[in-house]
Amino acid sequence: MTNEPSSIGIIGGGLMGMTLSLRLAESGFKVMLIESSEQLGGVASPGKIGDYVWDRFYHVILLSDSHFLSLIDQLGLKEELHWGVTKTGFYAGGRLYSVSNSIEYLLFPPLNILDKFRLGLTILYASRIKNWKPLEKILATDWLRRYSGQRTSDKIWIPLLKSKLGDHYKLASASFIWATISRLYAARRTGLKREMFGYINGGYRPIIERFQGVLEDKGVDILCGARVGEVLNDETGVRIETGRNGTLRFDKAILTVPCPEILKLCPQLTAAESARLKTVIYQDLLCAAFILKKPLSEYYITNIADGNIPFTGLIEMTTLVDKSYFGGHALVYLPRYLIKGDPFFNKSDETVKEIFLSSLKTMYPDLKADDLVAYRISRILDFPIIPTLDYHRSSLPSSLTSMKNIFIANSAQILNGTNNVNEIVGLANDKAAELVPFLN
Repeated sequence: MTNEPSSIGIIGGGLMGMTLSLRLAESGFKVMLIESSEQLGGVASPGKIGDYVWDRFYHVILLSDSHFLSLIDQLGLKEELHWGVTKTGFYAGGRLYSVSNSIEYLLFPPLNILDKFRLGLTILYASRIKNWKPLEKILATDWLRRYSGQRTSDKIWIPLLKSKLGDHYKLASASFIWATISRLYAARRTGLKREMFGYINGGYRPIIERFQGVLEDKGVDILCGARVGEVLNDETGVRIETGRNGTLRFDKAILTVPCPEILKLCPQLTAAESARLKTVIYQDLLCAAFILKKPLSEYYITNIADGNIPFTGLIEMTTLVDKSYFGGHALVYLPRYLIKGDPFFNKSDETVKEIFLSSLKTMYPDLKADDLVAYRISRILDFPIIPTLDYHRSSLPSSLTSMKNIFIANSAQILNGTNNVNEIVGLANDKAAELVPFLN
């Protein structure tokens, strides 16, 4: 008699699937990681921006990102981390302001002293909340008006909510604001009251490459370029139908892809399960990466609270990363979060480039058209979830499904955080521990 380890098929090769594969392989399971694209990493995978290769979407590592930093250490990359102090800008009413320290905050013209006092108290109060669940029952807009006041909400909070959530900002619970404030406030505590951000030379590319090597060393089979059509229970376990790779069979399967994709892949789900998955609200993300001949400003991130600007923020990566990686040029990311079905998502790369460049010239009048060296427009469907009212009771997907051999572990299960790499890695660690008893 033999006691063979269960074979596990993990669908989705982003950082969730990669971390889950690592933990299950460490627990003795036979794992295959299945990814539809030609490379692992998902949103964290790199891409070419002209002659340079860096992250397609902007990412940052905070000193408080304990889960991700632990993984980086396990991958043997801890010594490759570089840390820097960054500054923050704020663009409102057609003007750019610096809000990088307490003095600049007190001098911030769009708000009077009472507004600033209430805004500061709101942030301090939110940073000290431990039980986030009651915040799920309150709309973010109502909670912010209660503590920061109508004027501060109208001038600061609601424009920022719109920039992240589009028209869905009206549906978000106060837990979204709490999670955002908590992460950044924790980073400031860890960074001695300064905004300390980190990166590894090459962006996420060396992390993904090293991670893939570690997975292979642990015996994980990696199958890229395999587009899954269906995931079905049958008498032998799980049958995963792919295109060019045919039928794959496993004892168990875990789906790490977004809920809309799960609905397409799993026709055997019950009506109640399908209905619950449909309540999870996603957005789409479009992000322009511009290589510019010269820097725009000294700010790593510029928050946008101006409805005339078409991108939701401005991240000047080379205020942190050495410009030598880009031939002495500056790398700027311009993200735009979109509600599902927004026609802007499907505009041509050239059109997006022209619209974004025109607005950059409005913000920075010295910028010229020929200062743009190269650009890349990246898009991703079903990326950030929106934490709606009473989310954990009404929408949170269960890890267990009615199909006894098929399980779910995806970003829609993040409850007390935002959709960032640290939360994804932490969730994958937790889900691996939760599912082990069901996988044997």
